[in-house]
Amino acid sequence: MPRNPVRDIQGKDLASPASLLAAYGRGGGFSARGLARAADILEEMWRDEGATVFLSFPADIIATGARGLIRELVARNLVDVLITTCGTLDHDLARASRPYYEGDWLLDDRALAKKHIYRLGNVVIPQANYGGILEKEMGRILKRLWAQGARKISTKELVWAIGEYLGPEKGKGSIARAAYETRTPVFIPGITDGSVGSQMWLFWQDHRELSIDLFHDEQDLSDLVFTAKRSHAIMLGGGISKHHTIWWNQFRGGLDSAIYLTTAVEWDGSLSGARLREAVSWGKVKPQAKEVTVEGDVTALFPFLVAGVLERLGEYRRAPTRG
Repeated sequence: MPRNPVRDIQGKDLASPASLLAAYGRGGGFSARGLARAADILEEMWRDEGATVFLSFPADIIATGARGLIRELVARNLVDVLITTCGTLDHDLARASRPYYEGDWLLDDRALAKKHIYRLGNVVIPQANYGGILEKEMGRILKRLWAQGARKISTKELVWAIGEYLGPEKGKGSIARAAYETRTPVFIPGITDGSVGSQMWLFWQDHRELSIDLFHDEQDLSDLVFTAKRSHAIMLGGGISKHHTIWWNQFRGGLDSAIYLTTAVEWDGSLSGARLREAVSWGKVKPQAKEVTVEGDVTALFPFLVAGVLERLGEYRRAPTRG
């Protein structure tokens, strides 16, 4: 059934992210129109004072410039809860000490291995800037926590401890530091699936009283979900981060609105490929919720989306809904 005519993008539409997003809404095709809808939903999320905004994402994007964008969202209280994977801590902590570098998808991985260089997509990481750094830094952090009497620690508490340890100077680009400063909870349900988790396990060999208190995390999540006046989610990529976000929100009847950016396919039945319309059948997104799934690379789409919405809102900072 024909509705509005497709309108061409004009030269004036190229002036800024906000104007281009508006043009996408009038005449954009395919993923462009979805991104325009995502911008409208994101603006409503951020204008909804008193609501709780979840942000979920995988670790790989923290090896890119997206790390700085997420840190900025935390610093401005534009998100209230983060759910991610262990590798986020790995990359955030490693990059606080040493740089990562531009690479290429077609580099010779056998040659890189001989030179002791890791490749993550088109980012390259000298081994000396990763494993050894994490072993040293986590050793110091865990010894500090142990000396302070910590015997049980949730992942939320661990992230804040890392942020506190980094301090304002070394941690100025760090997500963990921003979370510590704003008291933004960060939850990592798969904490042992990464270098930080492995270092905790190694520390445990000689400190058997230490344990990771995942149930404390789940209780904190439960409290956040059940006290939320309204609940919104920005989900970047899938996996455990996405699922933990929609899983917990089903217990309050589903998300009130949701944005999902993904490159995964739907036809293999994976959670990462599942579009948000599927989550409605599970009660994880409300039937009346405003939702959109946008296909594309998070590192390209999300900064553009955020830039356009912040242009509409100006130098916007939300009041945090957490205590």
